Amino acid sequence: MRSRIVATVLSALALAAAPACTPGSAGMPSPAPVARVEVLRQTPAEITRTTASLRRVDDLPMYRMAYHGGYDAEAPLTDEELARPADGWACSLFHREGEFGRNFDWDPSPAMIVRARPPGGHASVSLADVSYLFEAGHGAPDLADPQDRRRLAHAVLAPFDGMNDQGLAIGLAAAPDARLPAARPGNATVGGLRIIRLVLDRAASVPEAIELMRRYDIDFTGGPQLHYLIADRAGRSAVVEYGEGRVNVLDERYLTNIALTGADRATKLADRRYRLLAEGGRTEAMELLRKVAQPHTRWSVVYDLDAGTGRLVTGQRWDRVHEIGLAPEPPES
Repeated sequence: MRSRIVATVLSALALAAAPACTPGSAGMPSPAPVARVEVLRQTPAEITRTTASLRRVDDLPMYRMAYHGGYDAEAPLTDEELARPADGWACSLFHREGEFGRNFDWDPSPAMIVRARPPGGHASVSLADVSYLFEAGHGAPDLADPQDRRRLAHAVLAPFDGMNDQGLAIGLAAAPDARLPAARPGNATVGGLRIIRLVLDRAASVPEAIELMRRYDIDFTGGPQLHYLIADRAGRSAVVEYGEGRVNVLDERYLTNIALTGADRATKLADRRYRLLAEGGRTEAMELLRKVAQPHTRWSVVYDLDAGTGRLVTGQRWDRVHEIGLAPEPPES
């Protein structure tokens, strides 16, 4: 999974367009050599506000950040790639009664809560694996390091799941390989995480999200196929899969790591996690995520689509729940 996603994210690491933060300028070491594509659109004041908002929330480690400014969510992909392993993705997602839940199952990496209010777009809260912002082996970011702090700002472009102020939620899971539609001349090509950012920024409902996703070509080069669960405040939900050269939209409320296109009920229920989600009944949402958790579950989140809030557990520490949401974080005491 990682090589193309890393390439997509690292293409942003020109450290934005502010003169005081150009590579090699005083107080800002040059980043590792990556393609110089300016993606963030921030003034010096917005850079300062964004980096000042960075806080460590717990020892996963989980960080939080309020992103200030704009960005180019349609910036082109880069051919600069970092090879990282793509095994182990095994996420679980569900939608029901105004709730959108997901387990993100992957390597033991740092994560971040990101609040964003893009100019002309919907406000959102999302979660990102911040190891995708750095080269392999970098380790946990150092909040005392100006370069690490600046790179963390790019987490706004790498959401793995999230919810916007219209009550729309979206999350991804790995899926078996399938054939993507052929690229269409004139269409922007975006990566598997960038499409989530576009949906959060621009869609207010499941139909709008599907229409938007159909307008982009997706590139999963270097990683596994992905599929997505989308849900909205009106109670609608859908799975979007890319297979057999088509964009497939399915009336589904549950998502794990099996291809759902063409699958009958027996095939779906043969997958243990899908079956537990589908038969969860009135099981409390976080408890349901606990039932489908795996040894490598990094975070579990339940978004309240009506209230615009969420409950987050990291590293399966079920007795330690973080409250997240669209509202500004309280100041540090």
